[in-house]
Amino acid sequence: MTDTVLIIDFGSQVTQLIARRVREQGVYSEIVPFNRAQDALERLQPKAVILSGGPASVTEFGTPRAPDWVFQAGLPVLGICYGEQTMVAQLGGGVEGGHHREFGRAEVEVIADNALFEGVWAKGDTDTVWMSHGDRVTQLPAGFKVVAISKGAPFAAIADEKRRLYAVQFHPEVAHTPRGAALIGNFVRRIAGLPGDWSMAHFRSREIAKTRAQVGRGRVICGLSGGVDSAVAAVLIHEAVGDQLTCIFVDHGLLRQDEAREVVSLFRGHYNIPLIHVDATQRFLKALEGKADPEAKRKTVGALFINVFEEEAAKLGGAEFLAQGTLYPDVIESASFTGGPSVTIKSHHNVGGLPERMNMKLVEPLRELFKDEVRALGRELGLPEHFIWRHPFPGPGLAIRVLGEVNAEDLEVLRKADAIFLEEIRKAGLYDEIWQAFAVLLPVRTVGVMGDARTYDKVCALRAVTSTDGMTADFFEFPHAVLGRSATRIINEVAGINRVVYDVTSKPPGTIEWE
Repeated sequence: MTDTVLIIDFGSQVTQLIARRVREQGVYSEIVPFNRAQDALERLQPKAVILSGGPASVTEFGTPRAPDWVFQAGLPVLGICYGEQTMVAQLGGGVEGGHHREFGRAEVEVIADNALFEGVWAKGDTDTVWMSHGDRVTQLPAGFKVVAISKGAPFAAIADEKRRLYAVQFHPEVAHTPRGAALIGNFVRRIAGLPGDWSMAHFRSREIAKTRAQVGRGRVICGLSGGVDSAVAAVLIHEAVGDQLTCIFVDHGLLRQDEAREVVSLFRGHYNIPLIHVDATQRFLKALEGKADPEAKRKTVGALFINVFEEEAAKLGGAEFLAQGTLYPDVIESASFTGGPSVTIKSHHNVGGLPERMNMKLVEPLRELFKDEVRALGRELGLPEHFIWRHPFPGPGLAIRVLGEVNAEDLEVLRKADAIFLEEIRKAGLYDEIWQAFAVLLPVRTVGVMGDARTYDKVCALRAVTSTDGMTADFFEFPHAVLGRSATRIINEVAGINRVVYDVTSKPPGTIEWE
């Protein structure tokens, strides 16, 4: 069994980042809601436990707690923010609520050396961390000592080294705590003693064997969206079961320029995977008529995708299994559907299971992976680099990048503008520095003068962000020349746009994702 760090989730919006930091150390991690931790203990037999942050207060009745076994099993435990507070409260210490708010960057001072800080901070050091709490610890349980303090948290970090129990009031998992990843590395490698030998090669061989065992001699159908996730899932499953897999590419007409052609060429030509290509553009446009709300458009596209997919699957004579490119963030963000504490910020495709009428079982080989891990697996499987590193693209496609109602004319305008923007980014050698870049067609028109004529056309917004995890991000600081060339080309080459703006919105921890 793979050495695992179990992360018990109390509802923090950045719990995913804890798992990412652990996996960066070459150690497998898995997140479970606090109310399912007992089952996870038996299933995973973890070698260490991390308690996440969360929005509740341990001073209030009925708020989440860690199972008692966490502190009785002899495993190393790290509590983060709410995780520190519940550790202290459950072990006999004191927590006070409501009057000690500390949000944003703070300075911590290290007052004692300990294993968690080894090689990172020494006694007397000060450093910046990210705080996000309204309660604070006021009294330590027996056996603990204070190892770091801040202005708003006299117990900013604590340790019971004999029992290998550690806790911090700040968030080491976010990029805003510059040395936080190293602290988590110390916990999983030094304190828990895990070897860091989890890799994509290991994952590939394990998932191939797992898929073969699950599918047996059954037939699998996979819905390709044109994105990296479903493509990697399909190639991995094909490696496991060969031509027992048939891919169905439902072309909804909402993809970026030339993407449909590329998908067909890659799967039929390069991998020789059985592929059915369905051009359903007109059906999707008809279904989207009159819909302006992005969530309504998302649900419309998702529901029709399933309907078209089912129709094509029925023509094959049925299959026992449906393959999906579900990722770990999909599973975690959708936890509230299945009783977890997380706040659901958007809908996800079939994460909780399929409609009964489909009478199929899900095959989801990527549901334990983050986006960058999927890309690493894609490289391991031999997918082309330009395909693997293509910027993320939402399932509903351009339908939610055309703000307001969707029509064929606006889609074509946006598709051309988006292609020019990405082309200029590539020409400037910036594409790989950016996590996600795209154009958005705004539902406003402006008056402009082009040449000797007055125009009344739409506004195109350009967006580009940098990110290491897809959970937090910042706007990309473009050289003005690149933005200038992009805007000039879009206005000159795309009829229907007479103004281009650049969006410099940032994405701090806990906000909704960009589309």
